[in-house]
Formats: sequence, structure tokens, C-alpha cells
Amino acid sequence: MRRRHLLAAALATPALPRLAAAQAAVTMRLSHQFPPSHHNARVIAAFAEDVKARSNGQVEVQVFPAEQLAKAGENFPGVARGAFEAAAAVNFQWGTTIPEMNAPTLPYLFTDIARIRRFPGSDAAKFMEGLLERRAVRNLMWLYTTRQSIFTSNRKPIINLADFQGLKIRGLNALTDHALTAVGAAPSAMPGPEVSQALQSGVLDAGLTDISAAVSRRYYEIQKFGTVAPYFSVISHVYVNPRWWNGLNAAHRTAIEAAARKAEQDQMQITEDTATAALTTLRERGMTVHEQTAAEAATWQAAMQPPVIAAFNRMAPEGGPRAVELLRAIPAA
Repeated sequence: MRRRHLLAAALATPALPRLAAAQAAVTMRLSHQFPPSHHNARVIAAFAEDVKARSNGQVEVQVFPAEQLAKAGENFPGVARGAFEAAAAVNFQWGTTIPEMNAPTLPYLFTDIARIRRFPGSDAAKFMEGLLERRAVRNLMWLYTTRQSIFTSNRKPIINLADFQGLKIRGLNALTDHALTAVGAAPSAMPGPEVSQALQSGVLDAGLTDISAAVSRRYYEIQKFGTVAPYFSVISHVYVNPRWWNGLNAAHRTAIEAAARKAEQDQMQITEDTATAALTTLRERGMTVHEQTAAEAATWQAAMQPPVIAAFNRMAPEGGPRAVELLRAIPAA
């Protein structure tokens, strides 16, 4: 109910606030889906405070976490038409609208932290920013969210490819699930909050989630085994309405951009630290966790990556290969 009232109020207000006199105060409403405890949410909240400080209070970023202002699927149209000024999304939420945005989630393609640190400002990032501009939004910052997944189970650990045979496992989406079907599993895509109940009831035999989410959703209470793998990366981002952005004065844009660059860099270490702490917590709470070796990762990659890349290229025949090429071109050192 609160979300509907907030969204209705946003739609009722003038879409693009204009600066009256020079240095007039600016409000930037930022909608996102992450709960306040999520590390993305914490970085976005710190970004808001940083913008306020850098602009001497002239720019106020009003953050609405946990879908308080708009549902995740409502964020893009809301920002594009100016109902509110900004929103955050995870890269794969663009689905078939901008299929190239799925590239970081291709199995074992882009999970090296040294390369991820170089993603903001890279040719790959600029390529995706251009695609976003064609959809009437302007990218503001990239927030690295995860590069470590965990495959969980109760009967036995999932370590070898043979362990996937006949396994009813939580999938992610129609694209990346090609990797699971290629090794004999039966993926069933479902939202994260529904997975715990599905595991407990037997609808699923195995789970797949981000290692930090395995802690926040208390997988250690319902799953005995976990295999941590550099399976794919998720990169979230914050985008703004370009007409609103172009209406800002130079000082306000400078303050926002400087805070965004700091948030991008801060997020790198925060995400890594969050994952390290999650691994420790899972073990302390009784889960037997196996960290995938380089040889095991190479075996999984050889079986899982090709069918997903083939499906990705069918989905985005022009931009898909270019997105993969640009991600692979980011140097590790």
C-alpha cells in the first residue's frame, strides 16, 4: 500500500524538476529493490550522503529501498518517462529488452576480480551505456554485486558434473539455465525468496544463489552441502532520466558524478568482504562447503559455457558477440 501511494505521488508531480534561480536545490528520487541490509543498499545510502556533502546540501538524493517507491519492473518505465529521477537494477533484469546486459552472467566468462575492478569506464561498460541511452535512460554508476555462487544440496555435495544428473535445481533465467540442462539437471527458475520453501518441500533437490544470499536466507538451516564456484558475475547499476540530468547545472552534475565514482570503487571491496564473511558464516553454522578448484572450474566451464554463449548470440546476434569480446578484452593486470 505504501509503495502504491509513493508511486502515485511520483506520477502526480512534475516529471522533470527545473532549476529556478541559479543554485536552486535539487531532489533526486532513487528507487531500488534491495533490502536496506543488502550491501548494494548500504553503498547507495552512502552515495546519497556523499552527494549531499559534496553539493553543500544543494542536491538531496531520496533513496527508496525494498521496492518502496516502485516494483523492480516499474523502475525502467518510471525513470524513462520522468515519474522519478533514478533507479537501480541488476544487469540481467533487462532480459530481452537489452539482451547484451546479460553478458556478465554467462558462466565462467567474467569472474576475475582484477578484471571486474576495471569494468567501470571500460569499453565494455561504455558499450552497455550506449545501449541504455537508446532506451532513454542514462547510466550513472556500476555496482559490482557478486562473482561467487553456491550450489547447495542435502543428499550429497555437487562437485562433479555427474552430480547434476536428474537434479531438480533452482534456475535463474531461460538464458543461463542452458548451462544446467547441458549437464543433465532439471532447472526451475524461481525468485530467491521462494527457493527455501521449495528446497524444504522437495520441489527442488538443490539450490543456486549468491554466497551472501545463502547466509541472509539461512540456507545453512536447510542444506547440508554447498559448492562455491566463480560461476558468473552480477553487476548492478544506477541510471537516471537524461532530460532531468541535462537540466542540472554543472556543479550539481559534478557532485553527483564524483560521489558515483567513489561508490563504484567502495563497492568493490565491500562486495568482496561480504562474500568472505558469508563463507565463514556458512561453515560456522554447520554447512559443509567445498570451494571449487581451478581444475574443477575448467571442467564445468567446458561443459556449461558453450551452450549459454550460443543461446546468448541467438538472443543478441549483433551486440552479443561484441559484448563478450569487450568483456574478454578487459585486462587482468
